[in-house]
Amino acid sequence: MEKLSDIIQSSQLTLVDFYATWCGPCRMMHPVLEQLKKELGDSIRIVKVDVDKNEAVAMQMRIQSVPTLMIFKEGEMKWRQSGAMPSSELKRVIAQFQ
Repeated sequence: MEKLSDIIQSSQLTLVDFYATWCGPCRMMHPVLEQLKKELGDSIRIVKVDVDKNEAVAMQMRIQSVPTLMIFKEGEMKWRQSGAMPSSELKRVIAQFQ
């Protein structure tokens, strides 16, 4: 299994979704992210991180609420937001970094 620190170093735009299985808004984001992946294909990598199974990573990234979405490129965090959001808004944010 790849480490998150290695994944976010990529030159490929990477969206990381920090979520929890018990979180309602997190479950709402799942179909949004799946649709996004279908539309954007290989132009972006989408990684889901379960904060309950990856507590150390969640602490390192200072995740205080879920869902928290972060966009990385070449190891640099370009954007971060907590809470669910519609697909159209997320696409607009991603477009800024492509």
